[in-house]
Amino acid sequence: MSSTAGQRVHGGTDGLGAAPYDFSTNSHPAGPCPQALAAVQAADATRYPDPAYTRLRAALVAFHGVVPGRIVLASSASEFIFRLSAWVARQGGRHVHVPAHAYGDYLHGAQAWGLEPVASPDAADLVWACEPSSPLGQAHTDWPRRLDHPQAPLLALDCAYAPLRLQGQPTLGTAQLERVWRLYSPNKSLGLTGVRAAYAVAPADAQPAAAALDALAPSWVIGAHGEAMLRAWTEPGVQQWLQASLDPLRQWKARQLELLQGLGWDCQPSDSHYFCARTPQALDLGALRAAGIKLRDATSFGLPGWYRLGTLPPQAQDALAAAWRAQGGDNTHPPVPV
Repeated sequence: MSSTAGQRVHGGTDGLGAAPYDFSTNSHPAGPCPQALAAVQAADATRYPDPAYTRLRAALVAFHGVVPGRIVLASSASEFIFRLSAWVARQGGRHVHVPAHAYGDYLHGAQAWGLEPVASPDAADLVWACEPSSPLGQAHTDWPRRLDHPQAPLLALDCAYAPLRLQGQPTLGTAQLERVWRLYSPNKSLGLTGVRAAYAVAPADAQPAAAALDALAPSWVIGAHGEAMLRAWTEPGVQQWLQASLDPLRQWKARQLELLQGLGWDCQPSDSHYFCARTPQALDLGALRAAGIKLRDATSFGLPGWYRLGTLPPQAQDALAAAWRAQGGDNTHPPVPV
């Protein structure tokens, strides 16, 4: 999601429902993960979850190999973004730095709590980063100069797409990651974006801050279905499914890039399964949507004329190519074989 003039712009389901061929969302195109879906479907929605989330916290502590007290649960990544912004403002923070092209809730949450955006990450009290980034799927480049300085800003790294990295390496090493807040929202990687639940791993020395952020959350911050999804996320079988899905996803992405580039589209490099592309002539998004195809206009990300596309299976790719040709696009290149 991104924000334009106070409006929240997003991909995925819209007023017309779910598009049959939805390139506008970054959800895993091979999902849902069967094991995670079964866990969500088996969740007992007739009862409150354990308000302390004892078993969930223990599973996440073991999964990340951290000490208890470093896990902060959230009803979604967006909810945590707003809560962290509120906590920074309550601590006297005044300034925020966000990536030039980024998820809109970083800035929306900061502005809701009176944090003013600044150009330099070293001048901020709160710095947001995302890697692979959205919408570009590239490495984050605008880090504070010294992450280990006592007066360094609070750095929050959105890891929403890290499990879906198809190439490249993370910028931060293990020791550096121990000094930043890491935000995880597994619903994208599991193909279950309708289930809202997330969590953050606090820096190694930030257990008091983690406790304060926990105290800012309402009771039962995660419902039964979100709890079931997060517990499933930590299970070996789910992680094995995810890893096994990446090679086919790489093949789908390579095919989609070849197809679109053959049609004259300019496609940006990306480390994840989504990327930004620009067409040689304007697209009629309304006509595409009527044909069951949805793309994400990247204007609200600060990229007018570009579109963010998630990778979809070959059938969806061919439908997009046919719709593009129907709008008068290049029809001189042969189709890409499956």
